[in-house]
Amino acid sequence: MNAMMVAPANGPAVETVRVERWRNGEVVQDHDLAAAEVPICLEFNGVSHAVMLASPTDLEDFALGFSLTEGIIERPRDLLEVEEQATCEGIVLRLTVAAASFHRLKQVRRTMAGRTGCGLCGAENLGQVFRPVPPVRASGTISAPALHAAFRDLGANQPLQRLTGATHAAGWALADGPLALIREDVGRHNALDKLIGALVRAGMDPGHGAAVVTSRASYEMVQKSAAVGIGILAAISAPTALAIRMADSLNVTLVGFARGGGHVLYAGSGRILAGVPS
Repeated sequence: MNAMMVAPANGPAVETVRVERWRNGEVVQDHDLAAAEVPICLEFNGVSHAVMLASPTDLEDFALGFSLTEGIIERPRDLLEVEEQATCEGIVLRLTVAAASFHRLKQVRRTMAGRTGCGLCGAENLGQVFRPVPPVRASGTISAPALHAAFRDLGANQPLQRLTGATHAAGWALADGPLALIREDVGRHNALDKLIGALVRAGMDPGHGAAVVTSRASYEMVQKSAAVGIGILAAISAPTALAIRMADSLNVTLVGFARGGGHVLYAGSGRILAGVPS
């Protein structure tokens, strides 16, 4: 599984840097590993649409996940081709999408260059913040013990985080707990996009399982999950109030503080079971 690789084929995930360590009052010259962070430009049919700072790994997953969760394409087959080009400034992903998708993109065109954790940088008006996403119809469930087991496995399978201490991870937990997919990135939204791209490419049902993330849960992460039909989003940290309201409106089960064998349920109680899933 690509997530278990330290340096997938898209580019080096870590860089060696010189550091000065202070130990017991003494200065030690040393080397350390830092997470790579690269500008990724996404072009759709020759038009530059977004520049994201991301880990240069699993970029095909990122391209597909971003295209789906941002509403640029409606279905995976609308993304016809992904071509990667390395430049001295970063990486350009040249995406070819179906004509109908490109027409829709031009109609709702917005500049999102440099968007980071806030999720709003570059939005031109309030109507672009909350895209129309239908409520999730997924009926899949997961037991609380299985969810907690998934978070334990997620913590044990983050090679970039273990090496650098600077990345987030998103994993896909099956109904009985095992993690089927893991993706890492310096950005929490990017990690989720990569996971969603990998999930769709693998032909797995987003309505049966849970997305588990090593970050807080923002409104945008709820919106991205709902956009592809994910019914359960669980975070190791807290959700925002806006994320909770959005989860309620989109019928997404939202879990926070999933750590140490416990969790807090903020929305959608029906999908989290107390015992072993049926």
